[in-house]
Amino acid sequence: MEQNIKSGLFKISLVAELKISQKIRRIVMATKVAGELYKSITGQLFEIGRQLRQPNGYPFNPEELQRHLQAAIEGKFIYKIWKTIKLGTNGLKTVDDFCREAIKGCGMKIGDYANDILGKPQFTAAIKEIEVDLVLVSVAELGFKGGAKLKDIYARAKELGLELCLNEVGPQLRLQYVDQPKDELLVIGMEPITDSDDNLKLFYVVQNNGSLWLDSDYGYPGGSWGAGVRFVFVLPRK
Repeated sequence: MEQNIKSGLFKISLVAELKISQKIRRIVMATKVAGELYKSITGQLFEIGRQLRQPNGYPFNPEELQRHLQAAIEGKFIYKIWKTIKLGTNGLKTVDDFCREAIKGCGMKIGDYANDILGKPQFTAAIKEIEVDLVLVSVAELGFKGGAKLKDIYARAKELGLELCLNEVGPQLRLQYVDQPKDELLVIGMEPITDSDDNLKLFYVVQNNGSLWLDSDYGYPGGSWGAGVRFVFVLPRK
């Protein structure tokens, strides 16, 4: 396949034709690309073409290149694993395990609302020890520069191949993320848990005034979140 860029000033020959999906996808937003950003992107594409045309062959894995390019064409950008954590560890299964023996035992703190939802039947822990790969993504990075409702944030994350976290990720991330930077707040992308006041809540972890906290915030589907808020999602293993 050949792709003309900038009115045919140069061509990029790909190793194999990239098949664009026929499926109609919901477009979240479109950004006009111009100026230095346009020059940078087209320069990168030109460099890929140069590497593919080298007499000695492409120096990297061409199948991985194809996979990444196809993902970019479909808007499914491949995310880097931020952190891998373990679930179901050390027999932690109940609210007492997490609150009294683990989190508070490490000198960390738990907000009253987080403590409440930890004790609800909707909160579950893995029976066997498993690992999950987590990614961090802001609302803006999902395509919502002006913020978005939670239901749209979740829908977009799923379109990009990410998954919601098991709710155990909240307290386990708190336990295993001991070097969290000052004032950083990360919201757990999870199915909300109904608290004692019938409010839907999500876990979040934050470092505040030198203390490591597990707390919760409202998790209504129609609730709005700012563009700069960062969510934790699961990157499924293939």
